[in-house]
Amino acid sequence: MAKGDKFYYDNFAECTALAKKAAIYLVECLENYDANKIEKMLEEMHVFEHSADMKKHEMNAALAKAFVTPVDREDLDMLSHQLDNVLDLLEEVMQKLYIYNIKTIEPAAIDYAKHLVRACDLLCAIMAEFENFKKSKNLHSLIVAENDVEEECDKLYLSTMHELTKKSTDVLVTLSWYKIYDCFEACSDACEHVSECVGSIIMKNT
Repeated sequence: MAKGDKFYYDNFAECTALAKKAAIYLVECLENYDANKIEKMLEEMHVFEHSADMKKHEMNAALAKAFVTPVDREDLDMLSHQLDNVLDLLEEVMQKLYIYNIKTIEPAAIDYAKHLVRACDLLCAIMAEFENFKKSKNLHSLIVAENDVEEECDKLYLSTMHELTKKSTDVLVTLSWYKIYDCFEACSDACEHVSECVGSIIMKNT
């Protein structure tokens, strides 16, 4: 691997580490939820999202100047964008708690957030292997595992939405949680999209 190529893989690894930290923080916030502290939680979550934005800007700058890249620059740009999307959606979950003035947390939301921690942990493992993708014996199984977590999230989404409708007594609260769970689902999809992007890059370059 060329010396300059390591920047790209390190950048991706740093972004996935931020995503994992953000997901862990989301779980902590939900498990110890205090509606009076939501603005402080938002500020803390934004630190992770902003740090990821900076990594994306660094990637954009490097791609703009690079003469040669380890794989197609369009693929590197797409992967960077997909990673940034994960952080954006993790922050959006917290934003929706604030927007809809959520007072108490549904247990399923904590369960979903823990699934996102698993998804982000797998992304970290994928990125740790990515720079050696031509020789790695683990990447394929990690990508499959990421897909499995997304399928678990799909099942959780369906059951949660069903239960939410069954026990609905307050239309506004129900609609608010619909929007929040939609955001959880979008985040799990975004994690899978990252792994799919890695899989596509591997297929094109091996």
